[in-house]
Formats: sequence, structure tokens, C-alpha cells
Amino acid sequence: MKAVALTCLLFLSFSVSSQSYTGDEKDIGMILSNIKDFSNSVMNSDYQAIGKAYTEDAKIFPNNRDIIAGQDAIIKYWTLPEGLKTKYHKITPEEIKIIGNEAYDYGYYEGTTLRADGTESNWKGKYVIVWKKLNDEWKIYLDIWNSIKN
Repeated sequence: MKAVALTCLLFLSFSVSSQSYTGDEKDIGMILSNIKDFSNSVMNSDYQAIGKAYTEDAKIFPNNRDIIAGQDAIIKYWTLPEGLKTKYHKITPEEIKIIGNEAYDYGYYEGTTLRADGTESNWKGKYVIVWKKLNDEWKIYLDIWNSIKN
């Protein structure tokens, strides 16, 4: 019985979390907070806050699109047409690694878009972000993502 309990405990400890965070705890906390704030900004259609999450020279690499550079162009990309709303947005980092004033994280994202007619579209994918620490703030420098079939 003890062996079964120990085996179950070991299995749970490995399967509960596969996240790996390397770096200063304060910096990791700031990046995790920024990730949560980003999702909230997307759900609240706060496009200026989304733009401020990126460095001035940031670049995004959306699925099946050319590279988009600069905060203004990034804000334009994220601005949804009339009648669309992101109802749910969640980013789940698998790994965050801080190296000096730069960091990377990768993981998965998921969300739900609400259309004007009331229908919903669910989506998910994977991403990689390169962060830069500027004036004691972590900002997104490079952001690439692509979808995964639901």
C-alpha cells in the first residue's frame, strides 16, 4: 500500500506542473504579472495598454502574416473590427528564463472570440516571447505565435 501511495505521489508531483522558471523571483513575478495584464487588456479591448506591453521597437510574428514592427502597427493589428470581442484570453507559460536584461518564455495560449451575432469561436496555439527589461520594466520585444487545431 505504501508503494502505491508513493508512486501516486511521485506521479502527481511530475504531472501537476511542468512549468520551469529560471531567474530572479521578482523578475519572474513581474513577467507573470505582465502576462496576466496582457490577457486582461485583450479581453477589455484596451489597445493602448496592449501597445504599452511592447517595446517601441517590438516586432510581432502573427500566424500566416508578415512581421509587424513598432507599437503603432502592433496596436493596429490587435484592434478588433466592430462587432468582435475577445471574451476569454489566457496565456500559460511552460518556461520562463531570464538572462540578464533579456528573457524568453514559451507556452500555450487559448481564447474565445464573441461575434456580433452571438456565436463564439474558440482557438488555441503556442507562442514564444522575447522580453527586454527597460527602466526596471519587462516589455515584449519579439512575439511569435501560431494556432493549433481545436
